[in-house]
Amino acid sequence: MTSANSIANSVPVMNMLHVLSAQERVNAITDDFIDALPNAGELSPSQRRGMIARYTAVLEGNFIYWMTGAYLSAKTEAARSIILDNLREEIADCHPGMMRRFAIAAQSLPTESDAAAVYQELSNVRLFVGRLSTVQMLLMMAFFEGLIQKFMPYLADLAARQGSHDMQYTDVHGVCDIAHTAGLYRALEAEADLCPLDPSADAFEGVLLLRTLLDTIVRGKEHGTSLAASH
Repeated sequence: MTSANSIANSVPVMNMLHVLSAQERVNAITDDFIDALPNAGELSPSQRRGMIARYTAVLEGNFIYWMTGAYLSAKTEAARSIILDNLREEIADCHPGMMRRFAIAAQSLPTESDAAAVYQELSNVRLFVGRLSTVQMLLMMAFFEGLIQKFMPYLADLAARQGSHDMQYTDVHGVCDIAHTAGLYRALEAEADLCPLDPSADAFEGVLLLRTLLDTIVRGKEHGTSLAASH
């Protein structure tokens, strides 16, 4: 399996971001993450609960914040329109409420220790978002939307093993995030044409920060245990 670090160093930073090659690299990082997930059937109830709870602690209160950062950073009307449609859907359909119901049904509401486990990596992503770097932000969000679509069957499996029958969250995001991902790559193309990234910047900085946060959600480092051993 290719490591996240080797993927991170496999493509040089370019002044003009080529969206197709960027998408290929993002897909490789995504596949690496999905391939490294532990076997759900070999996890204990406590490990399953912790993973769902940490995911909820991150997503419920932060996704709209991240997407709003992408909207504020965008310079083109094309990109803003795409991002605004995404935000409108998140808010009108109350996706945080879906997330909360999903966690409740799976008996996996976040605790103080779950929030503490992701605090540092989540803070790093928040600080990155606060810089409002357009190309980096859009690439991070395109990565996340694409990864979540592939992660939903696994998350649903975890919840089902916890006795849940409320799969609205995973059902909705397993479908809508396909269109969201495509839209964000279109927004990225518009923004990269207008505002090419500075040669000294890493276009994938946000992607890699978010990948680190996702790894923390999975492995539950606050307990000093690695779920990778269950894979």
